[in-house]
Amino acid sequence: MRLRILAAVAALSVAAVSGCGAGSGSGSDGGGTGALRIMAPASPGGGWDQTSRTAEQAIKTVDPKRRVEVYNVPGAGGTIGLAQLAGEKGNGNLLMTMGLVMVGAIEQNKSKVTLAQTTPIAKLTEEYEIIVVPAASPFKSMADLVAAWKADPKKVSISGGSAGGTDHIAAGLMAKAAGVDPKQVNYIAHSGGGEALNELLGNKVSVGISGVSEFAEHVKSGKLRALAVTSAQRLPDLDAPTLKEAGLDVELTNWRGFVAPPGIDDAAKKSLTDLVTKMHDSQAWKDAVAKNGWIDSFQTGQQFADYLNSEQAKVKTIIAELGVVS
Repeated sequence: MRLRILAAVAALSVAAVSGCGAGSGSGSDGGGTGALRIMAPASPGGGWDQTSRTAEQAIKTVDPKRRVEVYNVPGAGGTIGLAQLAGEKGNGNLLMTMGLVMVGAIEQNKSKVTLAQTTPIAKLTEEYEIIVVPAASPFKSMADLVAAWKADPKKVSISGGSAGGTDHIAAGLMAKAAGVDPKQVNYIAHSGGGEALNELLGNKVSVGISGVSEFAEHVKSGKLRALAVTSAQRLPDLDAPTLKEAGLDVELTNWRGFVAPPGIDDAAKKSLTDLVTKMHDSQAWKDAVAKNGWIDSFQTGQQFADYLNSEQAKVKTIIAELGVVS
């Protein structure tokens, strides 16, 4: 059975006129000349942080006079940041980076604030997941991992992002495909990719799952070993089989994008959308997408809003089926 999840890796930029507590009504700056704040709702070092800071630099190339600041609000798969964003009603100078991880975290944490309380701006990128082990690991292949998993699932610790997020879903799908009860997966959740990476490099966990861009450099340096990727075909410049090649019929695509606070006026929404579109069209952004191995999947307006709705319904069904939500 093939299960596919399309998830948008998105850098959620939060733009505020003044500090974190900019009051509602900030969206009156329809001209888009105010300071833009971009919220990365996770710790530094992960995909949302990376996307947010890449967006910051690209925006500065297309609008050099615009002040742009990235800040981090870690915790609970981005739902803490989501709650803060909802409290910035009407603020048209704030963006938040979000994506599939947040969709799952909303379900996992039974968040009272949902994506319905945001203004969708743009889907930015998609990215495949990679399954890695420390260089000294006895697991030389996915077959080795699966054998150990079947022998004793609890002895195989898997480090990844937030509970209910893309990495957790990937682990559940892999387990199901391998004939292992997904509820028995020993998954260790983190609020940022940097924490998961440190555990891997310190040989404190058996396996790591994350976006390709977060682990690829360490695979190429020899510090980590790639067991597989979640793409349909092998990826260029990465010596790793697909999960299907390795015997697990799983494909998974993560996604990321931007949302703004609820209640912004039409002028502010247009200004943010126009700015993000210019950013997307910039050479700086295109170069970063290529460097990080991201997939350009740009959408704005109603198209992105419809995509968000479909993803929420899909993920809710899948994580319920896998039993990864407590």
